[in-house]
Amino acid sequence: MYKLYCRAYQTVLKLVSPLLPWRQPELIEGENSVLALPSIIRHSGITHVCIVTDKGISSLGLMNPLLEQLRVEGITYTIYDNTVPNPTIHNIEEAVSLYKSNQCQGLVAFGGGSPIDCAKAVAARIAKPQKKVPQMKGILKVMTKLPRLYAIPTTAGTGSEVTVAAVVTDEATHEKYAMMDPALIPHAAILDPLLTVNLPPHITSTTGIDALTHAVEAYIGRGNIRETKQYSRDAVTLIFENLVEAYRNGGNITARKNMQKAAYYAGAAFTRAYVGNVHAIAHQLGGLYGVPHGLANAVILPYVLEYYGATVYKPLSELADLVGICKVDDSLAVKAVAFIEEIKRLNEVMNIPNKIEGIQDEHIPLIAKNAVKEANPLYPVPVIFSEREMTEIIYRIKA
Repeated sequence: MYKLYCRAYQTVLKLVSPLLPWRQPELIEGENSVLALPSIIRHSGITHVCIVTDKGISSLGLMNPLLEQLRVEGITYTIYDNTVPNPTIHNIEEAVSLYKSNQCQGLVAFGGGSPIDCAKAVAARIAKPQKKVPQMKGILKVMTKLPRLYAIPTTAGTGSEVTVAAVVTDEATHEKYAMMDPALIPHAAILDPLLTVNLPPHITSTTGIDALTHAVEAYIGRGNIRETKQYSRDAVTLIFENLVEAYRNGGNITARKNMQKAAYYAGAAFTRAYVGNVHAIAHQLGGLYGVPHGLANAVILPYVLEYYGATVYKPLSELADLVGICKVDDSLAVKAVAFIEEIKRLNEVMNIPNKIEGIQDEHIPLIAKNAVKEANPLYPVPVIFSEREMTEIIYRIKA
């Protein structure tokens, strides 16, 4: 009965989904495209923005060209740079206070998924001051107009610049969860490949596999539509063609540009089709142990795909055909297994481990319980996992 309830919930959500107020961010892309943003902000009537970022980006001076152009356009800015990986409720509340005390009129998220997710949650809190962050956990808890939000990703992975999701961590409970609402989609996304050329190789690799996870989970799930399937295919193609090159040669602008677009496509896919059990587990490891999200997804993805077995042979065989790793007349099973093996090979080539260090046996029941709570009934996964099945996966990934 429980699985029937989950499937019924997912079916209703898929039927209702086209009625929701979806939007695509205004897309500004190309080398030095970040310098076009201040003019766009000025023309929207905003004169003071709050920039949400982190200490690493601040210390590197990566924002300096943007800040100079903001000054040229006569736009005042306030910087919040205390965002941590897996942004916390404390981060969000600090940034909200800064935004209000400085009478800001809009938000610029500058960084990886953490600053962008933090900025989304800040925007939600400003728009709905009567609601605390935990009250906006889950789907459609915002449903109101947000302050203008401009997203500038400095990694090619999360796709947060185009998604409905903001993932936050409750530092009191170590629970990591998502707020999901079309209102959280940024108003504009700036894909400037020059911002990613100095990414360390291990960040390039894990964020790239994060994007692949988004595309694959969206593609194999039951929530996809024609549009999201195409986004997933485009993302998978670009990732297989460009990720290893971006990892090995960070200065290759074409590879960097293609990976940014791949992450964007993958984000566009899963924001309508949702993710799955890989993310449900990865979020718990991030909240409890601070495991970087991309790393967790990269390790978990092959294990979950193998566990699904024959239920995902057809879609995985289609992806195998797409990237040309099998003979045309091979069976669905052969192609699907080959695709999973190719993900493992990508991980190995880029020195991503196949296990996760630090998982404590006494925590596994809680991790499994919270993963099931996140996944069900929302994620339209190929196979609905129970706590027992989640536990089996967690033991397999444990170092």
